[in-house]
Amino acid sequence: MGGIVGILIAASLFVIIFLAITIKRVLIVVPPNEALILSGGHREVAGRHVGYRVVRGGSALRMPLLEHADRIDLRNIKIDVQVAGAFSKGGIPLNVQGVANVKMPGGEPLLTNAVERFLGRSREEIMLIAKETLEGNLRGVLAQLTPEEVNEDKNRFAQILVEEAEHDMARMGLELDLLKIQNVTDDVGYLKSIGRIRGAQLRKEAVTAEVTAQADAAVQKAQNWSASEAARYDADLAIARAEMEKRILDARTRREAMIAEAQGQVLAQIAQIRAELERQKARAVQVQRMLEADVVQPAEAARQKKEEEARGEAASIVERGKAEAAGLRKILEVYKVRGAEAREILALQSVLPMASDIAGTRYPCKIGKITVLPQETGGDSFARKLLGANEQLKAAAGIDLAAVAGRLAPKPPTPTR
Repeated sequence: MGGIVGILIAASLFVIIFLAITIKRVLIVVPPNEALILSGGHREVAGRHVGYRVVRGGSALRMPLLEHADRIDLRNIKIDVQVAGAFSKGGIPLNVQGVANVKMPGGEPLLTNAVERFLGRSREEIMLIAKETLEGNLRGVLAQLTPEEVNEDKNRFAQILVEEAEHDMARMGLELDLLKIQNVTDDVGYLKSIGRIRGAQLRKEAVTAEVTAQADAAVQKAQNWSASEAARYDADLAIARAEMEKRILDARTRREAMIAEAQGQVLAQIAQIRAELERQKARAVQVQRMLEADVVQPAEAARQKKEEEARGEAASIVERGKAEAAGLRKILEVYKVRGAEAREILALQSVLPMASDIAGTRYPCKIGKITVLPQETGGDSFARKLLGANEQLKAAAGIDLAAVAGRLAPKPPTPTR
């Protein structure tokens, strides 16, 4: 009985071990950083038939004797990329150092290319192939760029290199995760001279930037000072305006008070003046009445008296004038009747009253005739004066008094025969 149990236990253990070994050989667990390639089956990938299937992460059952299992490492492969003496555009040889990270793709269609090219190869072999490819791409890109472009903008240089290398990497079934250019040198000192020039330019730019910064700081300081001064001026101006407005308001208040006071005084003075005018009017009426009683009435009486006297004198003057006018009319009538004799009589009547004055006149006269009279004692005689007057009248008016007197004298009666 005990022998049978032992046999059963041994058989069970064998079966278990066999099953475990079988399951281990058939069931394959795939970690996330690996891809399992089961060769032997047939399937269609990207429109073409392949003799394998790919399992990426998880687990898969392998058909014993029909499928062969291989693993591909999907981890990054670090590659140091170095080229020496690669000619750049312009013929300057450059030395470039960089680093790249490549890996196997995790999906189709690149994984198919990787399986076909690198299945069964080690990481070192894959790294060598990728390095040679990247270095070839690096030399091709250097030939398109000048040393200045390579040295001054390494990021742009790396970007161009990535764009150039990704196509070749994809054809091989590799992915280029990262590419960085670490250092660019040359053996002829060209980049150093560029560096010195660039350094000088940088120093110049730094000095310029510093001067500009100082100038900007000075300008900003001046602007800040100007702003503060403007603010202070505005504040002082606002205070001055407020004080001025207050003073204006006070002045207006005082002016209105003074105007009101002056108006009150003026109104009081006007009232006083009006009262005084009323008093003066009353007094003027009283004075007028007194004047009329004391002066006007006597003056009016005197005026009337003088008017009566003037009327009397005027009447006498009028009567005398009428008499003279009547006399002149009579003389005119005689003048019209007698003719030339009347004219001579009228002239003689006008001249005789002035004979005494004419005899002694000193007016200059034109001498037309000289009459010599005998010497008489006792000064100037009447005859001398009369002769002198006759000569002056005859020279001035053309009237001969002697002739007129001869004609007016009565003629002697004619003797009767």
